[in-house]
Amino acid sequence: MELIYYLDTSVLVSLFVEDTHTRRARKILLTRPQLLISDFGAAEFASAISGLSLMGALRDFAPVSFYHNFDGWCARTTRRIPLGSEDIRVAESWLRKLDLGIRTPDAMHLAIVQRMQAKLATFDKKMALAASKLGIAYVG
Repeated sequence: MELIYYLDTSVLVSLFVEDTHTRRARKILLTRPQLLISDFGAAEFASAISGLSLMGALRDFAPVSFYHNFDGWCARTTRRIPLGSEDIRVAESWLRKLDLGIRTPDAMHLAIVQRMQAKLATFDKKMALAASKLGIAYVG
């Protein structure tokens, strides 16, 4: 059975911006899973890089270089998944479950993971807990 991992934004950022999770992010890739990202996750990545740049956290690097590296890497190594209207409906139903304690972006990612029957790769503890409650496997 092939390993299929859906990479959430926390993992994507750690792959391209050196942080406390970078080693763990790279270790996830060592298992050679099929890697999925969503259009939504790519947009969140762009937002995260933009935010880090505005805060001065990228130092001497231009955001455009991160976007260029990200786009090239994604084209070579990932399968891009569109966000569908059914994902939004599923996410909405989960947001109405107050015990999950998640926000809209996390619910969207989780809905895509479930639809693709993948394993979630995340460093977000709240999302991992919600995934567990929903019966979605995760690594992080």
